[in-house]
Amino acid sequence: QVQLVESGGGLVQAGGSLRLSCTASGRTFATYTMGWFRQAPGNEREFVGYISWGFGSTYYADSVKGRFTISRDNEKNTVFLQMNNLQLEDTAVYYCAAGRNPYTSGAHQGAYSSWGQGTQVTVSS
Repeated sequence: QVQLVESGGGLVQAGGSLRLSCTASGRTFATYTMGWFRQAPGNEREFVGYISWGFGSTYYADSVKGRFTISRDNEKNTVFLQMNNLQLEDTAVYYCAAGRNPYTSGAHQGAYSSWGQGTQVTVSS
């Protein structure tokens, strides 16, 4: 198990940017795939993107591709979600997650064993 603490959410105007951070405990952070998910009001939790362990390859949902960027700093046990050109549809609670399930794609919730508490991102017009 790894404990995750998020920060960086807030209110931003459409077209603006935010950077979310997720800091994890544990010496084995670098071996985990780190994912980001979000849940909008009335909707189910949906995949945003992930960054893998090892080579650090990334993958994004089509809805955020080209606007959001995931990175990680293994020395600081932190993963980031840089969100640019935010739109009203991006309003949601954003969750980071950690997992190392070798049989499940990082785009699926089943790949993750630990979740952060969530941080609210609200985009205004």
